Amino acid sequence: MAPRLSRILVTNDDGIDAPGLAVAADIAAELADEVWICAPAADCSGNSRQVSLHSPLRVIRHDERRIAVTGSPADAAIIGLRYLMADNPPDLLISGVNAGGNHAKDVGHSGTVGAAFTASMLGIKSVALSQRWSRRGSLHWDTSRRWMPQVIRGLLQSAAWPGGVVYNINAPNRQPDEVSGIEMTSLSMAMDIDIQVDRRVDNRERDYFWLRFIRTPSGQQPDSDEAALERGAISVTPISLDQTHMGLKAQSPHFG
Repeated sequence: MAPRLSRILVTNDDGIDAPGLAVAADIAAELADEVWICAPAADCSGNSRQVSLHSPLRVIRHDERRIAVTGSPADAAIIGLRYLMADNPPDLLISGVNAGGNHAKDVGHSGTVGAAFTASMLGIKSVALSQRWSRRGSLHWDTSRRWMPQVIRGLLQSAAWPGGVVYNINAPNRQPDEVSGIEMTSLSMAMDIDIQVDRRVDNRERDYFWLRFIRTPSGQQPDSDEAALERGAISVTPISLDQTHMGLKAQSPHFG
């Protein structure tokens, strides 16, 4: 049994009022004596690891340990770790629970994963939690609420948690009793992603644009996060700050 933690910092990318943040706080309360929340004041989905270097950040206190930040998920993680909890750092950062999956090639854009990576860079163990769905507004939050504490306890008991590694955890679009288990996975690369630009014209005849992701499955790797979620399992993927392609590095091309 993993020891109970002293304190956990919770953040997200869906904003301070998002239902998934309340689920993450419930998960944290099962694991730690003290739960702090420091999250973006508004929805910042897709912000990855963006930090605000050209505009000031403001802190909005909703309660002693519930704080909103007028910035990105990474900003919220930094304010939480380096300002609010600077004297008593958390044992763990939980980012999420995101409304929608963060798996396969999508993790590069995810603000949920970006906040976790930022905390990991600052020396704090971090997990990114996401709840998959098929229809917006209809999510099985109880699946994350029931299963995520068990997953995190298992990771905390493991000695294999090196620095710079974030565990990206996705719950399937299933009821809690329909989950088939917990699987260690890799990021699926068998998903083609395109981004379309939708041009529109406002009432003043000025152009504005919406970006839209187009995702097309192109086969499955059996041990991938996508495949595990399709099987109804919780997907646990260790992802690293080190993005070096070691195979190409070892080739030592000639530059002369």
